[in-house]
Amino acid sequence: MSSPVSSALRRTLALSCAASALLVSIPARSQQVAAPFADAQGGAQAAVSLSEISVSATGVPTPIANTGSSVTVLTDRLLQEQQRRTVPDALQQVPGLNVVQTGGAGGQTSVFIRGTNSNHVKVQIDGIDVNDPSTPNRAFDFSQLQTYDLSRIEVLRGPQSGLYGADAIGGVISVVTKRGEGPTRAMATVEGGSFGTFNQFGNVSGSEGIFDYSVSVGHIRQSAVQVTPFELLPRGVPLRTAFTDIKTVSTKLGAQLTDEFRLNYVLRFSDSAYLDQADGGFPYVPLPYRNLNDQQQLIMRGEAEWTPVPGFHNVFGANYSKFDRLFAGPLDPLAPPTPTTYLGERTRFDYRGDWQVSPGNLVLFGAQREDERFETTGIDRSNGNSAGFAELQTTPFAGAALVANIRHDSNDQFGGATTFRVAPSYIVPATDTRLKGSVGTGFKPPTLSQLYQDYPGFRFFGNPNLRPEESFGFDGGFEQPLFDGFMTVGATYYQTDFKNLIQTAYYPTFSTNVNVGQATAYGTESFVALRFNEFWSGRLDWTTTVTKDEIAHQELLRRPRNKVSATAIWNLMPGLTITGTLIVLGSFVDGNRDFSVPRLKAPGFTLVNLSVNYAWSETLTVFGRIDNLFDKRYQNPTGFQGPGLAVYGGVRVTSF
Repeated sequence: MSSPVSSALRRTLALSCAASALLVSIPARSQQVAAPFADAQGGAQAAVSLSEISVSATGVPTPIANTGSSVTVLTDRLLQEQQRRTVPDALQQVPGLNVVQTGGAGGQTSVFIRGTNSNHVKVQIDGIDVNDPSTPNRAFDFSQLQTYDLSRIEVLRGPQSGLYGADAIGGVISVVTKRGEGPTRAMATVEGGSFGTFNQFGNVSGSEGIFDYSVSVGHIRQSAVQVTPFELLPRGVPLRTAFTDIKTVSTKLGAQLTDEFRLNYVLRFSDSAYLDQADGGFPYVPLPYRNLNDQQQLIMRGEAEWTPVPGFHNVFGANYSKFDRLFAGPLDPLAPPTPTTYLGERTRFDYRGDWQVSPGNLVLFGAQREDERFETTGIDRSNGNSAGFAELQTTPFAGAALVANIRHDSNDQFGGATTFRVAPSYIVPATDTRLKGSVGTGFKPPTLSQLYQDYPGFRFFGNPNLRPEESFGFDGGFEQPLFDGFMTVGATYYQTDFKNLIQTAYYPTFSTNVNVGQATAYGTESFVALRFNEFWSGRLDWTTTVTKDEIAHQELLRRPRNKVSATAIWNLMPGLTITGTLIVLGSFVDGNRDFSVPRLKAPGFTLVNLSVNYAWSETLTVFGRIDNLFDKRYQNPTGFQGPGLAVYGGVRVTSF
């Protein structure tokens, strides 16, 4: 049997190669998402609901109807009604996304947007970039991210580097936590159920004078999730179920010192332990032992907001994020493994200003400096990037809106990159048809691992001469309200072309990363939204995705050609809400568990989830849900079994 260190290195290399084959640096204005947006005639539109406002699409709170970008907003109310406890679970319903998770909560989780790579998605929490510099491809692992303290999740699809810079080739996922307001309020939730689940959440929030505060704690625990399919177990090897334990503490503080000046502070710390069945041998097969994957994430941001005159808003901010990962396995008591540790750090200083030049016309501009560092056995490397950007939001005439941005990044390693995005929209007066579209570019610089990390034992070496991956994309579509708002239908066509993709090249005596990849992804996103009355609403989305590796002339891995998602909310009576979610994922191409079979056709699957919430009183709510109602056996990715039928229930108590 190979040594624990070699097994860990092989596992890391396999995950890195698989991820490579699989092909908001803007701090959001704190909680001002319900602000109206002035129209071209100088009047102000009525304040709209939170689900109709986007911050990520433009950097400032903007009605979605005033931007051509494709954006989906999941509010805290929806997350609570559906009882989605983790962000991966919540994102399953979003059109254009494929969420890939190696098992239950705690399993490594990647998100693919519109056929792009999982590492082509920029992820922000309260304006803090959380793409992990300690991973081989700088992708963010969503497995630790809980929803209990979130105000909203925004998913912005299409190349977004014109505003967000690096890593936003496929899109941006922006997560915003809740801010305290009103009298002090305490909340506690306890939940239990299948797979040895026992979750607890608590929050204290409010405001007093010039201060506002929100402090939250969360704990998710699952002790018995089957991840390894029985058919993969060699004779005599027992099944080792997965164990998850995730603890999170988050704090959001603010002080409105004067009418013109405000201070904000955000801190979030999570600590997770995940045990799953180990693989070993060649080719890999499940072993009678488990691996330990331990992660700690610390992010914080401090910022000052200054509005010297009405209409001119400034934000000065500083971020710090730290990612500690430890891998140990197989946990063989007779041959204890040597743990492998990885450390990633990132700091950023930024300024952003937005100026309401006139009603319906806003200019946004800013600058950033970011430095990141990666440390593991035999390597301690860092890199930095400076950037400046500008954006124009304008309403040239009644019913029309345009958002255009441009950005220049200067990277210490590879030099400069200029990107842009233009997103117009227009509402046809006679029919209320909304026409929308966007065109933009994206780039992703090589990671510190790709540049400098060597694996001499495998004759694999980093390549400091790598160039950034690049993309050009566009989309266009319409939305049409019908029957006095009873129904809305819409469709969008999108296409993204990639070049300089980083892939592994094999030579007679060694292997390394090179810029040789080219690919195309295109498809459609269509929907029908219904609102029968104030008690009943629903939505159906259908996404088609076609991808092609232009070099190998093959379909890209883990990109289902078809995905259907449907959601329904029924307010049966005061205090009683029932929700249903349907996810249908079509077949896709994948490799097997250890990629000894690099291409196979994985079958699709259908999931149905139900939830019930009942407000027993003003301070007590009881709830329950059923996930995977029909106990569908599925694997996404191949070789890792998804959770079967599960039943959960609990109570939530509030102070008022």
